[in-house]
Amino acid sequence: MKYLIRVFTVHLAVVLSLAVHADHAKPNVLFIAADDMNCDLGVYGDRLVKTPNLERLAKIGVRFDNAYCQQPLCGPSRASLMTGLRPDTLDMHTLKHELRQKNPDVVTLGQLFRNNGYYSARAGKIYHYGNPGQIGTDANDDPATWDERFNPAGIDKTQEDSIVRYGPQKGGLGISMAWWDPVSKDEEHTDGMVATRIIDLMKKKRNEPFFLAAGFFNPHCPYVAPKKYFDLYPLDQITVPDLKAARADLEDVPPMAVQRDMKRWPYYFDGITEDQARKCKQAYYACNSFVDAQVGRLLDALEENGLVDNTIVVFWSDHGYFLGEKGLWYKRKAFERSARMPLIISAPGLSRGLVTNKPVELLDLYPTLADLCGLKPPATLEGASLKPLLIDPATNDWDKPAVTQVWHSKKAWGYSLRNERWRYTEWLEGKAGRELYDHANDPDEVHNLASSEANRETVAMLSKQLAPYVRLKKYKREN
Repeated sequence: MKYLIRVFTVHLAVVLSLAVHADHAKPNVLFIAADDMNCDLGVYGDRLVKTPNLERLAKIGVRFDNAYCQQPLCGPSRASLMTGLRPDTLDMHTLKHELRQKNPDVVTLGQLFRNNGYYSARAGKIYHYGNPGQIGTDANDDPATWDERFNPAGIDKTQEDSIVRYGPQKGGLGISMAWWDPVSKDEEHTDGMVATRIIDLMKKKRNEPFFLAAGFFNPHCPYVAPKKYFDLYPLDQITVPDLKAARADLEDVPPMAVQRDMKRWPYYFDGITEDQARKCKQAYYACNSFVDAQVGRLLDALEENGLVDNTIVVFWSDHGYFLGEKGLWYKRKAFERSARMPLIISAPGLSRGLVTNKPVELLDLYPTLADLCGLKPPATLEGASLKPLLIDPATNDWDKPAVTQVWHSKKAWGYSLRNERWRYTEWLEGKAGRELYDHANDPDEVHNLASSEANRETVAMLSKQLAPYVRLKKYKREN
């Protein structure tokens, strides 16, 4: 009897050990989001903007040089990324809180991990919330995605009256030319608090599989960061484009492409001076470096808790951002500057320190993480796993284009397709104009070649490729 008990005890110990080992074998995921961050970053070759920690991440992963959002607006972009479905499929094109109202049965990315034994939690902004008005709240969050949610609020929210505002400010600061450079500690700011909370959760959950999302709201306006980050960028090093040349860039662009911007061109608000734009650009860069420092804190915590070898790290932004190029500011445009954003993925055992130029989409992240973690995703996902590019960033097997759409109203919307060479855009399926830019020779998209006879066949080919992606519901279009 004692022998049988001993055998049973040993057997039970082995089973428990295997179970624990199996849990440890599941890769963790550290999911890091920035808000409105373009590719003006040291890690992307910008000589001015300092991002040593993103460079550190890129050295252990793959940098995606042509990554694109599905819509250059926070709400639909984030909902698309978290569901792996396009805005047209979700029927979400605005900042409204309607994910579950319109898609009650959707299984989100974090929900998939929860359903497979992971602890899923976020701190800060992953789904949309208005900055700074909804900081400290759940806002448009999806409760089913998480086991726990944390909504810190720092001095960027609690001391809004200290923020310097330019131009006529009606309403909140969510769309503003505004900045503040307090002499403060990182941890006094919302994003510093987000990093601290995720670091605490890493330590607490290091012995079980986790999906942890750190949602930083910087560099979204108002541009607020500790003064030490502003000091990295002397104003005499900050340049803004010549406005005469910038205006000329828009002469061959269909009016619908910039209809939200031209009434108050340049810089979106009446009366903004070039010096004020330069100050806001300095502040934006300071916020980029502030976010980079928080990424460094998270990477340090992975090392300190022995999690590096079993944690996938993803860094992404929800879309790009204009800082005066073509005289434009903000997002919500179909140009490269607005549709493209940083994306870096570090996956243990896969490529390190490499770069891919293949066009990819944010909705590819859902199938990618499911693939890397051995989880079965919903069959309805519209992206593709990036694992082949994480194995071989130069693979010829990847030929999927990236599609970005813009929706302003029933009368104003368009779709843009990006492959390795071309960006092609149609407004109202071509009825309101077309754009074609050759990125091999014109990376700043200065020359619209859509009406060129020499490119007639290219336009026809790209239009045919784009057509299947135009699935806007009838009630959201007039034509």
